[in-house]
Amino acid sequence: MARDYDSQLLESVAVRRRRMRDALLFGTQRARRTADERFGKVFAGIAIAAVLCAGCIGWSFLQATLAKQKAEEKKQQQQQEQLYNPTPGASASGAGGKGAEKQ
Repeated sequence: MARDYDSQLLESVAVRRRRMRDALLFGTQRARRTADERFGKVFAGIAIAAVLCAGCIGWSFLQATLAKQKAEEKKQQQQQEQLYNPTPGASASGAGGKGAEKQ
């Protein structure tokens, strides 16, 4: 029972302090939000905006990295194809040049 009295007393003191603070800040306009609520909402909005910005930056970085990797893989694949499958025109022109020198 003593604990209930203590908790009620602490709660009533907190309510009284909040009412006094609101009266000091807002005067007769008691319907306005408290300063703590407004600051909390502003801080939450800024935090959400920062998270969204970081997410957009991370997504664009990921897309750019994946595009670079794809381009490098494509370039390596083309180089390997040129090494293992030489074009017939290149070997024919080389043979034609040797034949012209012998004549």
